[in-house]
Amino acid sequence: MLPEELMRQVRQLQILTRRAVNEDFAGEYSSAFKGRGMEFAEVREYQPGDDVRTIDWNVTARTGTPFVKKYVEERELTIIFAVDLSGSGQFGSVDRFKNRTATELCAVLAFTAIANNDKVGLLIFTDHIEHFVPPKKGSRHVQRLIRELLDFNPRRRGTNIAGTLEYLGRVLKRRAVVFVVSDFIAAIEAPARDGRRSAPGNGRLGPRPSSDFDTALRLLDRRHDVIGVRITDPLEHAMPAAGLIEFEDAETGERFCFDAGSRRARREFERHMAANDRSLSERFRRLGVDFVEVYTGRPFIHTLMQLFRRRERRR
Repeated sequence: MLPEELMRQVRQLQILTRRAVNEDFAGEYSSAFKGRGMEFAEVREYQPGDDVRTIDWNVTARTGTPFVKKYVEERELTIIFAVDLSGSGQFGSVDRFKNRTATELCAVLAFTAIANNDKVGLLIFTDHIEHFVPPKKGSRHVQRLIRELLDFNPRRRGTNIAGTLEYLGRVLKRRAVVFVVSDFIAAIEAPARDGRRSAPGNGRLGPRPSSDFDTALRLLDRRHDVIGVRITDPLEHAMPAAGLIEFEDAETGERFCFDAGSRRARREFERHMAANDRSLSERFRRLGVDFVEVYTGRPFIHTLMQLFRRRERRR
């Protein structure tokens, strides 16, 4: 992408993000995520009802009057976006690819994070770790992350989510909020009953559990706050009546045909995909990890607001 075109898209995303990151959204974000701990604010005279465990005995001894320590929650967070830019992200049936939707979502969250004085970092992965940008603060840093996402050309086309989660567990020394942004096709990989792949343009679908993925996700969530964001497309859930369609797996190059003119085949496809959806969301629920779905071509702010409110209710 030419530098002028790249900067135009970055500015466009920043303008769109500014509209989305309003006071309500930023407030919900702030309420949804806890800081790393409590920091000392001040001492004041003891008042009836104060917890006696907060009494500052040194000040009390010097003054002869009971004083208590006051603390406030430390708000500064580290936000990491682990973004899947494998071949399956180069797909979209509405008005944008899944990778573009992932970039827009990360931009909204990143600008909201720096508005709350948080640090933001980026990890781009396929079946390898492609690129890592350490977390920093500031608008210029977020603009850099957006440029990386818009203009990045991955060297590989496959997907390895479990390996990415394990890598993050090794490199993140301090507690962070980790948004894993992916279509999670690799996490529900299995062939269809007839031996052919059954997804439009993507393949690698099926409800078979991935023990490596589950284990890596569980271990990372023990030390960090992990949130799964699935980027998906309407065509990956319901096939139109369009006759015989040839698809190509974006990650392996394998070609296969689907008879979209058959009502029975379309119903079977929809049941199959619905089972996949339930299986994936249930696995996140069982592991105690937050999970949301975002569709290409559809607004996602309301989806994020619902996530924030669920987290706030749990607090």
